[in-house]
Amino acid sequence: MPRYDFRSPRLFVETPLAAGATVALDAGQANYLGNVLRLAAGDTVLVFNGRDGEWRAALGGTGKRRMLTVDEQTRPQPAAGDLHLLFAPLKHARLDYMVQKAVEMGVSRLQPVLTRHTQVSRVNLARMRANAVEAAEQCGVLALPEIGEPADFKAVTFHPGRVYVFCDEDAPVQDPMAALAALRPKPSALVPLAAAAPTPLAVLIGPEGGFAPEERDALRAMKNVTAIALGPRILRADTAAVAALALVQAVLGDWTGS
Repeated sequence: MPRYDFRSPRLFVETPLAAGATVALDAGQANYLGNVLRLAAGDTVLVFNGRDGEWRAALGGTGKRRMLTVDEQTRPQPAAGDLHLLFAPLKHARLDYMVQKAVEMGVSRLQPVLTRHTQVSRVNLARMRANAVEAAEQCGVLALPEIGEPADFKAVTFHPGRVYVFCDEDAPVQDPMAALAALRPKPSALVPLAAAAPTPLAVLIGPEGGFAPEERDALRAMKNVTAIALGPRILRADTAAVAALALVQAVLGDWTGS
């Protein structure tokens, strides 16, 4: 992968990107580049739209009529990941944190799930997207996750081709690394592990009060659902999401290098 430019500011835009393209900035973006970052005409800004990779652009225009002129591509668009995060909605600050960290950890879809003990029933999807964009801009992420409409637990479709991992303090295997390692594809003479297609993955995080007994029973009854424990300490839901995503990425996801 091309070396990442840590010095130039990055901006998410909706406009298609190609050499020579012009990107009009909205008032918020113009204010951020001109008044917050104090950029001048000709200064470099990195832009991405989640589809066309990352591009170097030059700032132009004045005041609220700022614009960018796209120059050259700095990084191609990577292959889309396939890691979903299903979670019981949280209050504003903790949900903001969880969305930002999920984007940093490579989540490709964020799906709010309303469980029996969910404490927050209304979800601001626009705020979730804004947090996802901010995290992607700051951390060099090129793909924004899909954001699903909130769904009741009973209405969620658990696709048979996806491996679902949910956090359960009563998991039958208390070592989470061992429980996840058992899910790795088995290599063969025809398909070595390095050539195997990545397994579609999902992490399911319950509310602060935990899953209801009938919800836990329903999850345990599914063949493609695995419970993992997260150690001897009780974690808040947003912390549990980060811990579980780190474990899944390290054992089964794109941190393995396989």
